[in-house]
Amino acid sequence: MPALLLVAGLLIALLMAHPAFAQAAAPGTGPVNPPGPGAVQASALNKALGQVSGDGKPLSLSLQILVLMSLLTVLPSLLLMMTSFTRIIIVLSILRQALGLQQTPPNQVLVGLSLFLTLFIMRPVIDQVNQTAITPYGQGQIPLEEGIKRSGDALHVFMVRQVRKTDLQLFSDIAHAPKFDKAEDIPFTILLPAYVTSELKTAFQIGFLIFLPFLIIDLVVATTLMSLGMMMLSPTIISMPFKLLLFVLVDGWALTMGSLAQSFG
Repeated sequence: MPALLLVAGLLIALLMAHPAFAQAAAPGTGPVNPPGPGAVQASALNKALGQVSGDGKPLSLSLQILVLMSLLTVLPSLLLMMTSFTRIIIVLSILRQALGLQQTPPNQVLVGLSLFLTLFIMRPVIDQVNQTAITPYGQGQIPLEEGIKRSGDALHVFMVRQVRKTDLQLFSDIAHAPKFDKAEDIPFTILLPAYVTSELKTAFQIGFLIFLPFLIIDLVVATTLMSLGMMMLSPTIISMPFKLLLFVLVDGWALTMGSLAQSFG
């Protein structure tokens, strides 16, 4: 449990205190190495949640836990939007609709597939964060601020590599931000909405390509039934077995998962 709280504190602090997302710490509040195992958790919480009391003292432990638990309700959604999860879950949902299956696979299976494929795709980033930030911080080799910066840099590089320049320019113009000389200068306030918009656009493009062959099968079946005068028979009932047969013969799940993983290359 202390390790989970520490990781949660690091992730929250990443979103609050990364140089590209928020202002740097005020002078005079330099990094302090954790003095010992018992003080690591309290130090991380204090740093992550901030010293927001009026007299400059950190919040009490009960208030820190309350704020932390409140932020944890938002943190999973925010982190999922910063990874490959959005593109994957949308493509799999469109695939289910293209097959004509309403509840098969069920939502729990689709979410599970998306989570595991997200972990597979994000493994290089996770390994980089673990090697450069979490492990050194846990061993007391770097202060919390440096661990936050390194973690943010890893996510920042991944998101910049996937974002579209047009979407990035759109949100830069909306925010009236100056032109960025380097990709590292793009703040998360602009990069995050641009990244989500790019992921939605890419997901729908992939979904359209997946939907097209199944749509052709539906049209052929509907035309055949109409020419035979069987207008009272639903084309979906006849086309679904053919779509499932086609999907199985071409090893559709492997093609879909492999294409999604390679789309982040």
